[in-house]
Amino acid sequence: MKKQSISKRRKGYISLMKALMILSAVLTCAVVLFITIYVLVKGIPNISWNLLSTKPSYLDGNVGILPDILNTIYIIIATLCIVIPIGAGAAVYLTEYASNKRLVSVIEYAAETLSGIPSIIYGLVGMLFFCQFLNMQTSLLAGALTLVIMNLPTVMRTTQESLKTVPMSYREGAFGLGAGKWRVIRTVVLPGCIDGIITGCILSVGRILGESAALLFTAGTAHVLNGFFEGIANSGATLTVALYFYAKEKGEFDVAFAIAAILMILTLLINLLATLVGVIFKRRRNA
Repeated sequence: MKKQSISKRRKGYISLMKALMILSAVLTCAVVLFITIYVLVKGIPNISWNLLSTKPSYLDGNVGILPDILNTIYIIIATLCIVIPIGAGAAVYLTEYASNKRLVSVIEYAAETLSGIPSIIYGLVGMLFFCQFLNMQTSLLAGALTLVIMNLPTVMRTTQESLKTVPMSYREGAFGLGAGKWRVIRTVVLPGCIDGIITGCILSVGRILGESAALLFTAGTAHVLNGFFEGIANSGATLTVALYFYAKEKGEFDVAFAIAAILMILTLLINLLATLVGVIFKRRRNA
């Protein structure tokens, strides 16, 4: 009788936990679908070619987000050009060269700490260090350097975990053929983990697209149409900053929802691209 009662309690407990997990999954999916559908329904009808292809004009009341789109592209390019070599290089050193486990653990702990710091603190530090101390003023370059610090843990950790998936037998075989350390890393290890590097880059792009707090302090809010080199040295608003500007400062929620829909679509495309890249490289590796 005792065994039967215990088994019934155990079955009831398992059933309850399954029900709670299913409920949690359904609630999570429902929240994501609600936010996505609500933003797209409110924003897509307000997207027009004039909005996407013109700059704002305060004389005739024209609203355009072309400068904000270009500023977003500029800051993504500048950030990736800096963070990829640093993050991938740090991951290669920690995984392939570093022999001091204490040093590796300290660096990994510092990277994890960086990933958990609120973005508003990054913006404050970026404003004080890059804008004022280094005299960069409020510019896209200062914003990009701030985003480099923010995205460095993402690129470093994804690359590091991808490096660990390369079998040790590959390295030993290359060493047995007489290849040096750097040649083994360049010709064997890095090609075998390129999917992790690309995934880290894609995730970084997603975080750059969604960042606003840090850029308000460092990149500025100017809606000016500039070329790349001129724009990177001057103040400029990205799409997320423009969303804040139109919603909070001007109260133009139609434009704000249009920008939100564009950001939502870009985020969905980035996540889809990251999934496709992982599947493609997995198939190539198994082929």
